[in-house]
Amino acid sequence: MSGFLTDIMNIRNCTMRKIVTVKVLAEFNLELKFDDGVIGTVNLNHLAGKGVFSAWRDPSVFKQVRIGPSGELIWADHIDLCPDALYLKVTGKRPEDVFPALGHESVRA
Repeated sequence: MSGFLTDIMNIRNCTMRKIVTVKVLAEFNLELKFDDGVIGTVNLNHLAGKGVFSAWRDPSVFKQVRIGPSGELIWADHIDLCPDALYLKVTGKRPEDVFPALGHESVRA
């Protein structure tokens, strides 16, 4: 198999994280539990009030967060946040730590 196809297969075989529980805390903080048991808090204050996140100015809208079918966070079907990005934020890991195939460079002749 070529290097490119091997890279694609390695990326596909990486485990994507899913959020299994979410708890709304004060000041745009969320407590998240992921499918691997990791629990942590993420602060989304830097997003609140900007662009599509202006809806969060109303605290009742922020509290309506739910978990989507792919383990992402969803608000009113027009805001969603990627579970992998949130996992990196909660754990402090780099993408290469979670998805080892990203750190491998293919050498092609």
